[in-house]
Amino acid sequence: MTNENLAFAPIAAVAAARPASVYLDEMMARVGVDGLAAAFAEPALLARIDQHAAAVRDALRDAGRNGDAEGLAAYARSIVAGAVRIGRPIPQPGAAPATAVEWLSAGWPLLRLVAVCMMAEAAGVL
Repeated sequence: MTNENLAFAPIAAVAAARPASVYLDEMMARVGVDGLAAAFAEPALLARIDQHAAAVRDALRDAGRNGDAEGLAAYARSIVAGAVRIGRPIPQPGAAPATAVEWLSAGWPLLRLVAVCMMAEAAGVL
């Protein structure tokens, strides 16, 4: 394990220790609220989010996971970890893109996380 990986190990351990519903609530605050508001105002963005949600459902099914709080939080954690590894951390609450146009050009990790938030809301786990 490199020194860089060791630096992120405590952060990952703390994130994994939080209950799934708390982690999903954090993702909703960081990207879900703004992303979903923009998606409901822009049909093209909503279509993209729906496609991401379908891919999340497929990935969860392929991994033998459910679309419950634990499955969605585990999936979201992997997306966040990947985004950090490529140098594109997830925005803090209030710092996500604000308009539909900005969301249409948002990166894959943000759109995937908005889809996770949409699924969590639909499943009643938020």
